Amino acid sequence: MRIRFPLYWVCITLFYPAVPNAFAGPPFRTDDPQPVDYRHWEFYIASQQQFEKDATSATLPHFEINYGIMPDVQIHLVAPFDYIRTTNGTHYGYSDTEFGIKYRFMEETEDVPQIGIFPLVEIPTGDENMQLGAGKTQVYFPVWIQKSFGNWTTYGGAGFWYIRTPGQQNWIFSGWELQYDFSKFVTLGGELCYQTANTPDAKAGESFSLGGFINFDETNHLLFSIGHSFSGIAATTGYIGYQLTI
Repeated sequence: MRIRFPLYWVCITLFYPAVPNAFAGPPFRTDDPQPVDYRHWEFYIASQQQFEKDATSATLPHFEINYGIMPDVQIHLVAPFDYIRTTNGTHYGYSDTEFGIKYRFMEETEDVPQIGIFPLVEIPTGDENMQLGAGKTQVYFPVWIQKSFGNWTTYGGAGFWYIRTPGQQNWIFSGWELQYDFSKFVTLGGELCYQTANTPDAKAGESFSLGGFINFDETNHLLFSIGHSFSGIAATTGYIGYQLTI
């Protein structure tokens, strides 16, 4: 069983007045094309936070499950409980459910990176009136690329978000990461990300995040990150989570 130890070096993210609606590759938003091994599982219990001047949002907690259903194919599910505090009040409850399928169609070789797709669907299971979800189905179509060089690994890509929610518009998210395995126990790094405006009145934004993994063994892992925006809405983000790999 191969354990993946992603680490991100610097991340750019456009921040929202609510919890980001894509979980991607914990503990960051940029993902990779590498699926969970065939007939193996990943389980997460985690919290993803965002702090702005007039708003705070977090998953408290969210549960993520990934399963290698076929060689090079992974199914993905996220079930989040959201906490939202804005000038309009404070709300807590179950939010939108995320489902996806990751498919790696090109294996990595000495000269060629691995490449895959990871379409995601945000299912409107939350209460839009309580700010616990978008109220409409949202779909993300990304392509991810990865290459390793000794203890270094880099990956990234971009994708298109299709949005049906009134007052919002389709947008593009892209990110790239760099990580380093200091040992079999510690991986550290970060990512850079960029996102176009998701509403007619918004602006494109960038941010960075730093974080990594502490691997207690091949089964138990601690994930963490912290980041801040370069432009767009001024916000600080964080992630803390436990991962169980089987």
